[in-house]
Amino acid sequence: MELNNEFEVAVPVERAWAVLTDLERLAPCLPGAQLREVEGDEYRGAVKIKVGPITTSYDGAIRFIERDEPAHRMVLKAEGRETRGQGNVSAVITATMSPLGEGTSVVVATDLTISGKVAQFGRGVLADVSAKLLDQFVANLESTVLAKEDGNSSEDADSAAFDGPGAQASSRESDLGSEEAHSVGSPSTIRQIHSAPVEPVDLFEVAGGSVARRAMKPLLIAGAAVVVALRFVRRRRK
Repeated sequence: MELNNEFEVAVPVERAWAVLTDLERLAPCLPGAQLREVEGDEYRGAVKIKVGPITTSYDGAIRFIERDEPAHRMVLKAEGRETRGQGNVSAVITATMSPLGEGTSVVVATDLTISGKVAQFGRGVLADVSAKLLDQFVANLESTVLAKEDGNSSEDADSAAFDGPGAQASSRESDLGSEEAHSVGSPSTIRQIHSAPVEPVDLFEVAGGSVARRAMKPLLIAGAAVVVALRFVRRRRK
């Protein structure tokens, strides 16, 4: 399944690249996502979603498979598995940034493979939901990460905000103890991220209105099939 989205951020492309390639800073902006640990260039965590009364959690990881700074193009591979269930999700995400006036346009192409409860929704509903979740992500990004950077008035703060992932990693290392900070540079070191629990994303709430009704159809059909089957079994028993 291919999903295509586009959004804009009100910062120059160089700044957008520095921010959008720093996955640790982006994680809190993603609805329902919680980052738990980092090992090298792989970021591991969980995503929680709610489908009606059912809450599902996916444990997974995301990593860069291509990062072309001159072209402002990055490709990421994400994989996840339901913690309780047989559902799986994998995605190859390609994001390309280009200048747009004083801001940046970001085009995101996602090649998505999904199974389990969420797969019942179909491409149309998933495309609508992904677009709305992306809008929430951009709103969170602008109100937190980018707003914080714009508010940095000192030269040191500005440098720390925009020097990119490498500078952010150096800053985080300085906050650790000397022995732990020394180990962060090792590719095999797993660094734990202690973040607050997140609320699951309610897909019906995100979808809203007609989209939610479309999403309910497969569930209603499944429910009707169960009712018919139960009645048939009861009649056979009589």
